[in-house]
Amino acid sequence: MNWKMIGHEWAVQLLKQHIIQQSHRQAYLITGPESVGRRTLALHFAQALNCPQSLESGEPCYICPTCIQIERMVHPDLTVSQAERVGGQLKVDQIRELQHGLALAPYDAKYRIALILHFEEANAHAANALLKTLEEPPSQVVIILTAESAERLMPTIVSRCEVIRLRPLSIPVVDHGIQSLWNIPPDRANLIAHLSGGRPGYAFRLFQDPDQLALRNAYLDDLQKLLSENRVERFEYAEAMAKNNDNFRETLKVWLSFWRDVMLRAGYPSAQITNIDRAETIDELANKFELNGAHEIVISLERIFDQLDRNVNPRLAVEVFMLDLPYI
Repeated sequence: MNWKMIGHEWAVQLLKQHIIQQSHRQAYLITGPESVGRRTLALHFAQALNCPQSLESGEPCYICPTCIQIERMVHPDLTVSQAERVGGQLKVDQIRELQHGLALAPYDAKYRIALILHFEEANAHAANALLKTLEEPPSQVVIILTAESAERLMPTIVSRCEVIRLRPLSIPVVDHGIQSLWNIPPDRANLIAHLSGGRPGYAFRLFQDPDQLALRNAYLDDLQKLLSENRVERFEYAEAMAKNNDNFRETLKVWLSFWRDVMLRAGYPSAQITNIDRAETIDELANKFELNGAHEIVISLERIFDQLDRNVNPRLAVEVFMLDLPYI
């Protein structure tokens, strides 16, 4: 079996072999883009390590209290740490609290599992504090970090971990997987698979919460409307957008996905795109702006994310983008 995961068979088999051969590492780093399956893989690995009712080595049962509690991230021997908010910082106090727990013997399971999500958000003090634990981890502890890429972390952290690099899956793999696991009608599964960009976690959110699709459509409708609005109207939208902290980044991600499709079609008219339900509009804009124009808009959107990471005022960042956005 593949740990009830969509794709990433090679990673599942690698971790299974570590369990079967009793050669698992004490620290792992799972990298890849957001929603590609990093946390899911880590949790299933934790289940496989600790399941008391496993019928075969490396294969959790998924139905015992241990497996259920780990999946829900409430098991007493599983500690999950991450920044307090999206885009925030993982702080040294959180790592020290984690270390205190890891110093204790497992309460109920075979291993204590420390799952640290989005470790690229750790500040320097937190990273250095964890390094001491990675150098001499307790024998009954397995530490699992997730991050977008190993390159964003301290080399000394990476060198002490088994690195597992996950990449977006092909659209057919996601399409087949969500039909098989969740019994989604083929037409809807095909749209969700494309919108996911090969990321099963995002596909699951779109399936689980229909409002996500409705919001995404609203973001794209707003974007198309902004193309024909004047500067005053655009700045009013930027002000309202910046105040909506919950949807701010998600709006930008949807816009970036759309303009990347425009850029792709401008350069390669037969290229596979993500937003297949907007193909007609994408092709029209690709013909109008051509490759250079679409590329400039993509660069402008990517610049906003870089500015947000450097704590630039969100409203100011979006207003600059509104000035870059062409008028139709």
